[in-house]
Amino acid sequence: MGTPGFAVPSLKALLNSHHKISAVVTVPDKARGRGQKVSESEVKIFAVENFLPVIQPVSLKDPGFASELESLRPDLIVVVAFRILPKSIFKIPRYGSINLHASLLPKYRGAAPINRAIMNGERETGVTTFFLQEKVDTGSIIMQEKLDIAYDETAGTLHDRLMLLGAETLFSTVELIDSYDGKPPAHKQNNGEATGAPKIFKEDCRIDFNRSVDEVYDFIRGLSPYPGAYTEYNEKFIKIYGAVKSRWDSLKGPGRFFIKEEKLYVSCLNEFLEITELQMEGKKRMNSREFLNGYSALFKKFK
Repeated sequence: MGTPGFAVPSLKALLNSHHKISAVVTVPDKARGRGQKVSESEVKIFAVENFLPVIQPVSLKDPGFASELESLRPDLIVVVAFRILPKSIFKIPRYGSINLHASLLPKYRGAAPINRAIMNGERETGVTTFFLQEKVDTGSIIMQEKLDIAYDETAGTLHDRLMLLGAETLFSTVELIDSYDGKPPAHKQNNGEATGAPKIFKEDCRIDFNRSVDEVYDFIRGLSPYPGAYTEYNEKFIKIYGAVKSRWDSLKGPGRFFIKEEKLYVSCLNEFLEITELQMEGKKRMNSREFLNGYSALFKKFK
C-alpha cells in the first residue's frame, strides 16, 4: 500500500524478489489542474507497467474493501507512504501489517519527518520498519537504519536517499519476518522519547527572520524544494529554495534584503544569509544572479 514516488523503490524491491505481490493498494485517480486531467499515483503507474493488480478504495472503512483484501488471504500487508489504516484492515494478514517510516522512531512521528528533521537542525536521521498499531507510528520496531544529514542537505535530496535506504530496509524486514514465520524480534518504542512531525501547511512555511541565521538556514533547507519557505517583499511572495550562511554580523535589523558584490543577502537576528535560489510570485524559479538581472532595482545596495 502506497501512493507517492517514495514508495516505488520498495515496491520494486519486493517485485524483484521471490515474494508474491497479490495486489497493490493506492489512492483513487484524481482530476487536477485547469484542464482537470486525470492523474494516477506514482505507485499505480509502476504497478500497471508491471502488470500488478491494483485496488483503489475510496474509503478504507468500506466493508467491500476489507472483503476484497480478505479474499486475497495475504500473509503480510506492507505500507509505505499511504493513509492511516483502520484496525479492521491491518489485522487481516496472518503476519500482521508493517510500515516503513522515514525517521528513527520514536522521533518524528507524523506526516512530515523528512522536512521536520532538517528544519530542526538534526544531523542524523534514518528509516524504521514497525508493526502497525491503532495509534499512528507507535508500533513495535523491527528494523532501523541510520543516515547522516549533510550540512547543506535539502528535504529533496534527503528524501531521495531515504527512499533508497528505505527500500533496502523494507526488503530485509520482509525477509526477516518470513524467516521467523511472522514473529521476528521486535521491541516497543519508548514513548517518553517521542517527538512529532506534523503535516506542513502554508503558514508553517513563512520565514521568521527574527531567528538566528542557523535556524533560518535549516528552515529553508527543510522546506526545499517542496513546499518551499517563503517571505513577502514589496507585497509580493518570494519563495527561497537555497541559501548560504555568510558568517558576518547583521546590523540592519531582521528581514531586510540588500545587494553586495552582485549577491543578494537578507538579515537574520544575528547574521546575514546569502540567498542563492529563489522565486518571485508569478515567476519562474531561478538562481540569485538570474534573479538580480531582472529585479536588482528592488533592493538597496550596501558596502
